[in-house]
Formats: sequence, structure tokens, C-alpha cells
Amino acid sequence: MGIGLGIVLLVIGLILVSGVVNFDMSYIDDNGLGWILVVVGALAIVLALIINAQNGRAHVTRTERHIEE
Repeated sequence: MGIGLGIVLLVIGLILVSGVVNFDMSYIDDNGLGWILVVVGALAIVLALIINAQNGRAHVTRTERHIEE
């Protein structure tokens, strides 16, 4: 989920930065909002990759004991 969310935020941010879509709201700067979304999207992707790498290194140790009566 983290990688997908990061990609979506990154794409939306790049669309706003490039000026493809402009919102006519005086209190929101499209360019500034776009850069914020780009940074947050890239950070989400990096964090998701780090978490996935840590989960892949987990090892399970199994111990069997045989009791003879």
C-alpha cells in the first residue's frame, strides 16, 4: 500500500508542478502544493521500500525435541 500511495502522490505532485492542472483558489499555491506532494510521495516510496526490506530479512528458527519414554 505504501508504494502505491507514494506513486499516486508523486504523480499528482508532478502534475501540479508542471502546470497541467491549475486550481483557481487564492489561498492555495499550485506550485508549492505540488512540491510538497512530490516530497511526501518520494518519502512514502523510500519508507515502504525500507520496511519491505526489513520484513524480508526476518528468519524463523525452529527447534524440535524428541522425548523417548
